[in-house]
Amino acid sequence: MSDPRTRLPTHEVENQPGPMGDINLFADDPILATLRSEHLSDYGAVLGLSETREKGRAANRHGPELIQFDAGGRRLDEVAFHPAYHDMMTLSQAAGYAATAWDGGRHVEHAAMVYMASQVEPGHCCPLTMTHAGVPALRVNAELAEVWVQKLTARSYDPRVLPIRQKTSATLGMAMTEKQGGSDVRANTTRAMRDGDHWHLTGHKWFCSAPMSDGFLTLAQTDHGLTCFLVPRWLDGERNAIHLMRLKDKLGNKASASSEIEFHGALAHQLGEEGRGVQTIIEMVHHTRLDTAMAPAGLMRGALTHAMHWVRHRRAFQKTLIDQPLMQAVLADLILDWQAATRLGLHVAAAFDDPGARAFARISVALAKFLNNKLCPRVTLEAMEALGGMGYVEDTSMPMYYREAPLNSIWEGSGNVICLDILRTLAREPDAAEAMAAQLDAARGNDAQYDQALKDHRARWPGLPAEGEARAFAERAALLLAGSVLIRTAPHAVADGFVATRLHATPGRIAGSLHGVDVAGILAAF
Repeated sequence: MSDPRTRLPTHEVENQPGPMGDINLFADDPILATLRSEHLSDYGAVLGLSETREKGRAANRHGPELIQFDAGGRRLDEVAFHPAYHDMMTLSQAAGYAATAWDGGRHVEHAAMVYMASQVEPGHCCPLTMTHAGVPALRVNAELAEVWVQKLTARSYDPRVLPIRQKTSATLGMAMTEKQGGSDVRANTTRAMRDGDHWHLTGHKWFCSAPMSDGFLTLAQTDHGLTCFLVPRWLDGERNAIHLMRLKDKLGNKASASSEIEFHGALAHQLGEEGRGVQTIIEMVHHTRLDTAMAPAGLMRGALTHAMHWVRHRRAFQKTLIDQPLMQAVLADLILDWQAATRLGLHVAAAFDDPGARAFARISVALAKFLNNKLCPRVTLEAMEALGGMGYVEDTSMPMYYREAPLNSIWEGSGNVICLDILRTLAREPDAAEAMAAQLDAARGNDAQYDQALKDHRARWPGLPAEGEARAFAERAALLLAGSVLIRTAPHAVADGFVATRLHATPGRIAGSLHGVDVAGILAAF
């Protein structure tokens, strides 16, 4: 019987799926559930509450606001957020999003948290990802690490504007790129002038992620070249000379703030050797790249979850949508991409936990970031289309997933930058190339189509490709790596379907162009 409060004088509402209700993003996920973690299950349960998901939507509807001055004209350089944003930060910090990889947990657990949080509210992931990733970079300076690391890994959220020593926890941001350089950070012009044991920075940053962070890792020029610095937002008793010029009006990631800033003699602490700033900050970039490989997998899962709820409860042409063969073909195709992205990302995260697998982690995180982010827009678009017109309406989460889909491909190195990094790593680090080859060989002998695809790949590129072929090489290598992981970890229908359609045959450019695969078995893997 329908709820009398929803009755309309003109018609009875029917054939409209009801609310999804409370779900557990961990226990309901066939890939994550294999991790068998009570802690992650608890986090997934809270994230999946209808109340939490509504907070995520509220944080996206009511974006941050720049407050440059107080009523009397004094500079504040602060950003005000909706309470729902702070609620999401509190939840994820308490669960250990930024801490778990450093306080006894594993990178696999952290990766799973990124994946789940991205399904609900991706914006708050940005400052937490940088906070997590900044820990290894700060450890190069024992004195700074003693003050900062315990604050960055505290399982609490403290948004108060105070010096670091007065806070119960802290977050870390990043400010690297400038107007004239973009990804070419060696073109940066911000200058650092020594002042005893400290430095003072003067210059600008075109993108400063999470400007309300307690400190920022940044790059500036000294007499010896580009150097890495930690810039605290507050000094003892006064604000540091960091001025927020404006917030970026972004396509997505609406809940978080990204800004343009200027340093006006801002006090900074040197990290690492002078003139080796890129080498110092690359450790942070290495860890953020893991998150930019996992987040798109989470976006795919979120979009597919909403699409599956719709097609299981919506009828058209005398059939439930999920029972229609063409809809099954489309969804099965998308599930193959989600399965590949998620299993590949978690496999890479496991390499971060293994000291003996650092070489594989270096090359595989770049491949996973490249592949997963190229798959994400296609999956979110097709999942949106499964809902028809409702998928294009802000009453659903689909527009948020679609706007978010391109972000992680751009953040921490766009596609071309990542492909060039892949070639550079393979050329300069023989151990990375050997580790990659071993991972591809680990699946040989289980699927004749995979074996032939690997043989063809090596025949086409017996060495490294020319720069103009870097994308083709990276795509094929990443697909092979994903296929290897699926053969070893996924249900047979998924592994067989992925190899047959992504590696053996030329895949259809349109989702749903499947042939000769176990569609029912693939659908069951969701």
